Amino acid sequence: MNASQIFIAIAIVVLVVTAGLVYFAGRRKEKRLTPLAGLAFAFVLAGIVFGQERWLGYGLLGMGVILAVADMVRKGKTSDRTTR
Repeated sequence: MNASQIFIAIAIVVLVVTAGLVYFAGRRKEKRLTPLAGLAFAFVLAGIVFGQERWLGYGLLGMGVILAVADMVRKGKTSDRTTR
């Protein structure tokens, strides 16, 4: 086996393991993304896509991280109120 065949075999094994984890994790109760988390995800993806321009890519990634942290803080405050 040459190097490319070994790489393909490893990629297939990783895909199968990932599919299994997604299948078994999907049996839990579904948690939906909040609109703020979805927006953060979109900013991170846009930062990856526009990574050629460093200032734009890093700016979009940073905005996505800031929005994700804000969403986590909001969820944390909401869950504190419901547990009391």
